[in-house]
Amino acid sequence: MNASPTPLAPGTEAMTLAARALTLVVTEGCTAEDALERIAPPPTQRAAVRAILAGTLRWYLRLAPAVDGLIRAPGRKPQAPLHALLVVAAHQIMYSRAAAESVVNIAVDATRALGLPGAAGFANAVLRRLVREGESIFAHVDRRPAAAVAHPRWFVQALEQAYGGRAPEILAANNEHPPMSLRVDLTRSRRQDYLAELAAAGIGAVGGIVPTAVALIEPVSIESLPGFAEGRVSVQDAGAQVAAYLLDAQPGERVLDACAAPGGKTGHLLEHTPGLAELVALDSAANRLERVAANLARLGRKATLVQADLASPPEWWDGRKFDRVLLDAPCSATGVIRRHPDIKLLRRETDIAGLADVQLELLRSALKLLKPGGRLVYATCSVLPQENRGVVERLMAEDWGGLRLLKARDLPLPPLVPRGDGDVQLLPRLRSAGPEAATDGFYYACLKSGGTPDNAA
Repeated sequence: MNASPTPLAPGTEAMTLAARALTLVVTEGCTAEDALERIAPPPTQRAAVRAILAGTLRWYLRLAPAVDGLIRAPGRKPQAPLHALLVVAAHQIMYSRAAAESVVNIAVDATRALGLPGAAGFANAVLRRLVREGESIFAHVDRRPAAAVAHPRWFVQALEQAYGGRAPEILAANNEHPPMSLRVDLTRSRRQDYLAELAAAGIGAVGGIVPTAVALIEPVSIESLPGFAEGRVSVQDAGAQVAAYLLDAQPGERVLDACAAPGGKTGHLLEHTPGLAELVALDSAANRLERVAANLARLGRKATLVQADLASPPEWWDGRKFDRVLLDAPCSATGVIRRHPDIKLLRRETDIAGLADVQLELLRSALKLLKPGGRLVYATCSVLPQENRGVVERLMAEDWGGLRLLKARDLPLPPLVPRGDGDVQLLPRLRSAGPEAATDGFYYACLKSGGTPDNAA
């Protein structure tokens, strides 16, 4: 009679699934979200797997060299699933509150769950050596400044060139857990009243950098947020909420929200100016427009949803130009690394020039849809000047018949929003700066086409 298999240690399933997801990110270049969808963790494990994967990705560029240094045969990496498991376990040993011995035991069991015959002894030896010699191993890894901060070297150099002495703070902020910020629908509740609701529910929070923003002291589940199901509040970074204030749409105007998915800014525009004549939410992907529709349904708001490519000839367009256009352009997403740490592995220095070219082409297309005297807000979630001010400068060098870059310091922005000379560049801030200062990295430029001045400039 066959003996029953030895039961796996608690936590083995979560570590195994996280290793499988990490393998997909590293070997196939898929996003962490896509990897999670493909491995489909059971509901009871999803939160744990997501947390382990995010933490491992956050520190991967420091952890992987340490693991590689522990492997005795130079240049001979173990097969991808085993290497991923070792990096996941190294993260749990170095950055979690789990007992190191327990992590090693779970990782050994995970070799069985991953179907890696003969790998248990190897994993045990490597990880026990990490437990014993971790301090000296990481001291060696940290001799390389980019590895010490777990970012690609090209990105560290780009930040240093762009921001000088502020670069270390940005890098450190990227390695923190992301803040959780909310957007209050001010047509349905005052912010101070919603803060009181949160306090009554035992949720600590303060106001953010714009009047709609609320910053939570600690993240909570959306199900516990008062009014979320009814659409009175949404989860949205405070920096993303600046867009509606810069666009400053007025009642009776037609607004185009280009590249609208997943719909956070679409919903905010409708809340910010309830009397719009029409808001057209444009996106090229049908599945992404479904997310816009779902978000608007929860908010109880309506927009005209259009699936089309902004850069293509506008067959969808009826010829009527828009008073305001928001172009939230596809970008490197280097401003949201702490929310999506897979960006550190997926983004390449060679991607940036191509992205900037796409952004310029989208800007040109958007301007053709703007009324004379209309306002266009160009936005990215990038911190790289090549995608931001560099793209705007390239556009302004072309002949657009009186196109002007409005100076952010002259616009009626909330007082806590940092104002640039001609634009707005928000940067990730450390948690020690206080939750009210927390934003992701966003860039905004406010442009006015030639013609009659708009209502705010």
